Amino acid sequence: MDHASTLPSPPSRWLLWAESRAAHEFAATLAAWPLLRLAPKGDGHPVLVLPGLFASDASTRLLRAYLRERGYDTHGWGLGRNLGPRRGVATAMLQRLDQLHERSGRRVSLVGWSLGGAYARRLAAARPDAMRNTIMLGSPLEGNPRSSNAWRLYEATSGKLADDATELAAARATVSSPMTSIYSRSDGVVAWTSSRLPSAPQVENIEVHGSHVGLGVNGAVLLAIADRLAQREGEWKPFAGRRTLMRPLYPDPDRDS
Repeated sequence: MDHASTLPSPPSRWLLWAESRAAHEFAATLAAWPLLRLAPKGDGHPVLVLPGLFASDASTRLLRAYLRERGYDTHGWGLGRNLGPRRGVATAMLQRLDQLHERSGRRVSLVGWSLGGAYARRLAAARPDAMRNTIMLGSPLEGNPRSSNAWRLYEATSGKLADDATELAAARATVSSPMTSIYSRSDGVVAWTSSRLPSAPQVENIEVHGSHVGLGVNGAVLLAIADRLAQREGEWKPFAGRRTLMRPLYPDPDRDS
């Protein structure tokens, strides 16, 4: 059998059309805001939030506002619209991370949405001494880089091939600090199998119900992020959401179907 035929396909056209449900996720999160405030408070360490492809800091405004309210020193990436790993982008992100680390004197957590999650993994590998947690939302992390409905847009905006070997190696480098991938099997942009991280110490996958476009405004995602960031430094434990009353929000990520 041709190896290419076994690679996961991009999400179906139906799932892509269904991405419009992100508006309902946003409305549901606003309605549940009082409940979301019950999540544990943070310790004030810096959190850098990276947007997805063709998005800007405007797309992560609600997520950053929530984390700021939970007590974190929260920052956008400050590089305008994310047009892919163009010249200077990687260096600018490293400078941003180094600035937050040096100014605060504390390790930094990264939250990256879609392509922003691939960036976050890259940064975490490059600056292990500056890292606390890396959380990725619906990000293309493993497998076929074309298992996404956004790979053509990526190539058009970045000027790079989706399977550029140098970029893939940088985005999939080994990370020594805790990593969490949050994804949905009904993601209409990135194949969910591409968002699952291989089993390793301090690495976990958390599944939620929802769209790709709605991951940054999805209440279950916000709760999971708050839970992960609230852990004391050096005391990482796997997510326990499925062992609480929140179990309906988080399907078993290891189920067969």
